[in-house]
Amino acid sequence: MDNRELHILLVDDDEVDVMTVKRAFQKNRLTNPIHVATNGIEALAKLRDGSIAGRRLLVLLDLNMPRMNGIELLRELRADPALVSTSVVVLTTSNEDRDKVEAYRLNVAGYLLKPVQFADFVDVMATLNKYWTLVEMP
Repeated sequence: MDNRELHILLVDDDEVDVMTVKRAFQKNRLTNPIHVATNGIEALAKLRDGSIAGRRLLVLLDLNMPRMNGIELLRELRADPALVSTSVVVLTTSNEDRDKVEAYRLNVAGYLLKPVQFADFVDVMATLNKYWTLVEMP
């Protein structure tokens, strides 16, 4: 196992969006392991059960989900001493100022709007890859 390998936890309830992210990774030849959770509760369980603990991790987080939305998950992460430093990039369709302000207040590393066109999605994933390869993450 490569301890420097960056694992991605994609938290999104939309199957089409999950497939789009995976296709964009393939198109960019990104081989990062992708773990999927369909809501905040499932994401917390994955983060706490040890299956991806101890790994370099970036959470790609949608905001609009059932059961526990993205903002609620961010609040839980920031309140948990074991998860407080988890790196999170919001990837959402919400262009609401209140969501952006709250996400940044909860220390997200970035806030990206999901592109409509697949080619634009590929570009966003390529840019995100450049970002996470340059940033020193724990």
